Amino acid sequence: MDVLSRRAPELTIANLLDVDEIRRGEPEVVSGADHVGRPVRWVHIADSENVAQFLEGSELVLSTGLSYRSSPESTAKFLDQLESASASGAVIELIHHDGRPDVEAIENVRAAARDREIPIVVLRRRIKFVRVTELAHQELLNRQLARVEHARTVHEVFTQLSLESAGAQHIVDRTAELLGTPVLLEDVGHRLLAHAGGPPAPHRTQRESAGTGHLGEGSGHRQRWLQTPVGLRDRRWGRLLAPGRLRSDEEAAQVVERAAQTLTLARMAERDEQDLLVQAQGGLVREIAEASDLGEKQVRERAADLGFTPRDRMIPVVVRIDRDPGADPTTLQLRERSLHRDFVSAASAHRCSTLSAGLQSGSFGVVLALPTGADDEVLEQIIADVPTRSATVGAGRPSDSIIGAVTGLESATQVAEIASTLELRQRRYYRFSDVRLRGLLSSLHDDPGVRAFAEAELAPLLETDDEEMLVLLEQFLTHGGNKSALARTGFLSRPALYARLDRLQRRLGVSLEDAESRTALHVAILWLRTNR
Repeated sequence: MDVLSRRAPELTIANLLDVDEIRRGEPEVVSGADHVGRPVRWVHIADSENVAQFLEGSELVLSTGLSYRSSPESTAKFLDQLESASASGAVIELIHHDGRPDVEAIENVRAAARDREIPIVVLRRRIKFVRVTELAHQELLNRQLARVEHARTVHEVFTQLSLESAGAQHIVDRTAELLGTPVLLEDVGHRLLAHAGGPPAPHRTQRESAGTGHLGEGSGHRQRWLQTPVGLRDRRWGRLLAPGRLRSDEEAAQVVERAAQTLTLARMAERDEQDLLVQAQGGLVREIAEASDLGEKQVRERAADLGFTPRDRMIPVVVRIDRDPGADPTTLQLRERSLHRDFVSAASAHRCSTLSAGLQSGSFGVVLALPTGADDEVLEQIIADVPTRSATVGAGRPSDSIIGAVTGLESATQVAEIASTLELRQRRYYRFSDVRLRGLLSSLHDDPGVRAFAEAELAPLLETDDEEMLVLLEQFLTHGGNKSALARTGFLSRPALYARLDRLQRRLGVSLEDAESRTALHVAILWLRTNR
């Protein structure tokens, strides 16, 4: 499709000054030369000094000034009326009956117009006003029709893109074609998602500060930006920018806004499709986990119908959203869905096939089929591309069987839950080998023998619900019984700490110097913290 018309969307005084009919009148701009770019909504002929009653704003007034041009006061009143009515400007023909310029009237108008912003143009030769109005009104009509045609074309283009379920890059490509300028799509973090119409020359820091019509520095010259947000009002996920477009360019703004709407609809449709696929895959995952009569061949056939391609190395992964005590269940669910989508998208970008399912509220599981020859580093890269700062990722043992990988989601869930209790999380994801004793105790959380052991070891503190002493014991054991290190951590003097440890030892009835006692107490504390 051809690029849309480059002419200005509005008729201006400057445009009309180039009309041959006005040029024959030897026009002189006596005021407002810097404002001849004002738009003209209509052209009106008026000679009365009380012209305001005939105007509604943005008109160019054509006048011979017969009723006011001989008096400086009347001339000034006429110009005052134009300004009060927000007229665009005036073209005043000052000619004697015999065709000679009326020098005195010209001086009156020049004096009255001095220091005004409104463009006032004086003509020294007679012209046909009717010809000027005819040309102006025809041009206004043509421009209006062009705007309607432009709007129709834009509507058809973006409607067709929506019907074709076009991707973001295709939509950005068509937008750049319509505008004839570069177009950039970026996310809320100012990362470039797609661009077209030339290299994405604007630097990221310039885009970060850009607003609609904002002036930014780039490549040694000033650039203008036209931008609009992309996404629903309460869930913006990006913005569309067109460097070099003016804020007043209504046609360009219309294109950018429709493009943003189409991108929003495309993302919504894509997410609806992804949500349906996740629901279908989740049904298969739950069936595999609960049924014992499904064979691997049958599972692979059904998984293939759901878009999952099994590979030799499949890793069960569980992502657990950190629980914020102040967050409501709806917020937790929205965070889970958003992170689930991001994870699947990131996996796809790394050529990994996924079979995923929502688990308990706030967590989801994914069977990740790695590309041939890839190692677990791919999982690191996927997690790095996903905002998991407020989530914990657990991974199970790799398997070459879908059933085996789905079964491994249970252990991955336990790992994620255990790792979420760690005070310091230094890994992108955890396996059972990373959580060690905590993992063992977590897997035994329902074992009555372990419960009885832990409660017996800590009974003197649990019976009185002495959390202060429990914390002191935990810190003492965490520091391996090193009293000096513990004193520095708690900002206590050694005598004060020794006194508190002595009270703790008497309460427990065991020696804190004994290695076996410390080991038993440490196991009990870990069980308590893991299973509370």
